[in-house]
Amino acid sequence: MKETNIHLGVLEEPFELTPEHIHFYRENRYIKLKQVLPPETLSYFSEVIYEKVRELNTMHLPLEERDTYNKAFLQVMNLWTKSEAVKRLVFSKRLARLAAELMGVSGVRLYHDQALFKEPGGGFTPWHADQYYWPLANDNTITVWIPMQETPLDMGPLEFSAQSHRLQNGRQFKISDDSEIQIEQALSQGKFPHIIEPFELGEVSFHSGWLFHRAGGNTTKKMRQVMTMIYMDKDMRLKAPENPNQQADWESWCPGAKVGAVVDTPLNPVLYTIEGHLG
Repeated sequence: MKETNIHLGVLEEPFELTPEHIHFYRENRYIKLKQVLPPETLSYFSEVIYEKVRELNTMHLPLEERDTYNKAFLQVMNLWTKSEAVKRLVFSKRLARLAAELMGVSGVRLYHDQALFKEPGGGFTPWHADQYYWPLANDNTITVWIPMQETPLDMGPLEFSAQSHRLQNGRQFKISDDSEIQIEQALSQGKFPHIIEPFELGEVSFHSGWLFHRAGGNTTKKMRQVMTMIYMDKDMRLKAPENPNQQADWESWCPGAKVGAVVDTPLNPVLYTIEGHLG
């Protein structure tokens, strides 16, 4: 599909949030929004991203030989630096504006993007909170999860534990079999609502860095294609890493940033400000 055949201008057009949307997000720290991207736009980016993931993917072990993390998805990061076409989606003002308005900040910059492809027969994604991995000074962070196709329950859509950003127990776990067991127990004890719903075509979700979430396995014969972008407050500062994963993230996604300073590097551009201007 050629770019000229579709309307990509929607990526720059506002998607109007209601006060109810904003209240729901700030109470629950996740939200699903319908009809954010039109089918033809998703179809175009599905093809573009699929080809780039096929080119850049380095995981070639059979599923049965992988650990739980690598059975959960194929993961390719910062596609925007490898493809001008993908960059159009990653730098979308529509999506960045939603991120800023949901968090209530004056602007957002990019932390990084990642494609998450759950293969046919791919395993579950264990309970976790993303911010375990991030050397960022506060939780003004948010991820948009964009399925490239309609995503029924048997394809492994994202599941949320509503309001679980309040839970401190479990933040010490990376994605693993242990995180699935230990966090599940903590969430059950805390009686946090577990949200398991399919995604319609064009529906996307946003969730905060400390919200616990997971995904089921993909029992269909189709690839579950998802693109994500992680946004942070444009004034986010780097903190001293607290685990090896945060050290690795610092070196990979914000190289050159200084502890205590705003994470302002060429890999972390400002994508939206309240005035709507880039940079």
